[in-house]
Amino acid sequence: MGVLAVLIALFSLIPLGYVVFMTVATGWDTAVALIFRSRVGELLLNTVLLMLVTVPLCVVLGVGGAWLVERTSLKGHKVWAVLLAAPLAIPAFVNSYAWVSAVPSLGGLWSGVLIATLSYFPLVYIPAAATLSRLDPAIEQSAASLGLGAWRAFFRVVLPQLRIAMTGGALLVSLHLLAEYGAFAMIRFDTFTTAIMVQYQSTFNGTAGNMLASVLVFFCLILLLVEVRGRGTARYARVGSGAQARALRLPLHVYQVPAQLALLALTALAFGLPLTFVLRWIFAGGPEIWAADEFAPALLQTLGYGLGGAAATVVVAFPMAYLAVRHPGWFSKALELSNYVTSSMPGIVVGLAFVTVSIRMAPDLYQTTAVLLAAYVLLFLPRALVNLRSGLAQAPKELDEAAQALGKPPLLAFLRVTLRLTAPAAAGGAALVFLGIVNELTATLLLSPNGTRTLATEFWSKSSEIDYAGAAPYALLMILISAPMTYLLFQQSKKAAGQ
Repeated sequence: MGVLAVLIALFSLIPLGYVVFMTVATGWDTAVALIFRSRVGELLLNTVLLMLVTVPLCVVLGVGGAWLVERTSLKGHKVWAVLLAAPLAIPAFVNSYAWVSAVPSLGGLWSGVLIATLSYFPLVYIPAAATLSRLDPAIEQSAASLGLGAWRAFFRVVLPQLRIAMTGGALLVSLHLLAEYGAFAMIRFDTFTTAIMVQYQSTFNGTAGNMLASVLVFFCLILLLVEVRGRGTARYARVGSGAQARALRLPLHVYQVPAQLALLALTALAFGLPLTFVLRWIFAGGPEIWAADEFAPALLQTLGYGLGGAAATVVVAFPMAYLAVRHPGWFSKALELSNYVTSSMPGIVVGLAFVTVSIRMAPDLYQTTAVLLAAYVLLFLPRALVNLRSGLAQAPKELDEAAQALGKPPLLAFLRVTLRLTAPAAAGGAALVFLGIVNELTATLLLSPNGTRTLATEFWSKSSEIDYAGAAPYALLMILISAPMTYLLFQQSKKAAGQ
């Protein structure tokens, strides 16, 4: 397992190695000239402003929604709990397509903030809600006994307990903002990813595009360091079982109606409007847009890539998860970190890395299914790794040893005990990887074999031609496929909270 984990870690460093190699190969003078130019400054300003506005908005909406659902007397809180996670089922580029349909003049920074906030606030809401649901109510009761009111207790006691959820969610939102292409390209808002894609598609200007990619990767690494720093070293676990009573819900009284209206407006804008305009374009297009020879191949290829990529990712993640759980230490942590660094890179960078490596070292592999699946594995490996690690932790090695003591061969004991107990976690990880692959756009556009038609690429092709009615079936199918996976993600967060 150790040898396999090392090989996987080395494989996962291909994109980072590509960026470093291309930066060095470009030469210092050329690299400086391409990086320190006005265009890069413009893209950097756009990106920084986008993150400075969007990330705090997502944190406020995510934490505020989680607090209303988990800590107040909100009517229908169980329904709202699911509805606030639902926007995650709609890809950001589909959200942008719907908003452009509603307001064709959308464009620029504030439009990007609007679409990104509505698309990504569930990334903060889901972990925040899970944390609040398992928070020991004794903490708040102690604060109340010391004379703190509800609001002071929230800011001084509850909010610090959400630090990990907020920093982790903010990191996910930030990385999505750096990686997103379709949503911002549709509203003509320039970011590093859109600029790299334009250069690749129009001029194949490898040097300029690679330098933009190096700046983007540097930005990602800074975000990882900031998140680790912001997470802090404080302990949030409790010793013992804690209080068994349910937390008291804060009565809303006169704020019940405003809270209901606020959540209704948020879910209507983030989920209702996109779904409405997708259905509107479907009805406008008529039955002919559902021609089987148009969407059936895209659906089948999407399912094929999703299932194949999910299975491959789980298989590749298993040695790393096994090493992390059964042989913890600095070595396993270093190997695991290499996967997180690579997964933080946008799909455009991973795609460019595989394009360059395959053309230079294995031309026969360029634009093949194997290379595309390899890119999917690197992009979504942590989704499987986290789930497998938790599953293996619930299957201690003592059970394996007991099976062997009863006469079972080591391999049979592993298959019948460890692998069997890990299967539910592996299925959950595979489902999350499948969700990511279904909605992935940039790496698929760069690496897919000729003739490949996935739901995401066909949607992008139709919408780029302003054929919004033709794009609608692909958007609806992506939503229908993504919705069960999003619900699974929400349920997993609740299960982790002991509910």
